[in-house]
Amino acid sequence: MKFTDSPVIELPVRTAVLSLQQDNGSLHVGTSVWPCSLVLVKFAERWAPPSPVAQNPYANLLDFHGKRAVELGAGCGAAGMGLYLLGLTDIVLTDIPAVMPALKHNLKRNKPVLGKTLKYAIVHWNKAADQAKSLSPPYDVVVATDVVYIEETVGPLVSTMEALVKDDGVVLLGYQLRSPEAHQLFWEMCERVFVIEKVPHQDLHQDYAYEEADVFVLRKKQKGGLTQDAAPDSAT
Repeated sequence: MKFTDSPVIELPVRTAVLSLQQDNGSLHVGTSVWPCSLVLVKFAERWAPPSPVAQNPYANLLDFHGKRAVELGAGCGAAGMGLYLLGLTDIVLTDIPAVMPALKHNLKRNKPVLGKTLKYAIVHWNKAADQAKSLSPPYDVVVATDVVYIEETVGPLVSTMEALVKDDGVVLLGYQLRSPEAHQLFWEMCERVFVIEKVPHQDLHQDYAYEEADVFVLRKKQKGGLTQDAAPDSAT
């Protein structure tokens, strides 16, 4: 199911507006803008410093000052560009070669808003170990939205997340159930590696709180320490 057939999607981020061009006729899912990327950006916009919310449980999580980030499966670049505008200024957007033209086009299209062309790189999840050195991990933040839809890619994806994120870093995940098989395998594998926190729906941006889309925060389990086996509600 496509999010919208409109060829251009506008995403307001504070005082800026990102203009995202998509190609729904493409054979590659990465050339469409999917809702999870918008949901994640608007969640971050609501809580990222300086936030007007007095009691802010996400102030530390979304304080991007001085943090390095990488996005997996960037697609048209909505999440990476949106978070850049919210302070995540050291970020590299990655995807497979077939999606690069769409990503590069949108980075160029939004250069006037961003003030620069953001860094990008080709990353195949199943070759992440080989490519990790060129990406100079580990990262404080790994961003991924709507990346779980094929069972065969789940193992490489989780391994890539684990390889790229710092021991005290976070994975910001925009998630929507696409394939029951991929869904079950993904959360089973994540539970072995990460402590999983699901953002309550009431904490999402009220205009971008789609029933099907969720935001998760994944943190590496500390070896030898206490672990939390809190699987998300949606994984059961």
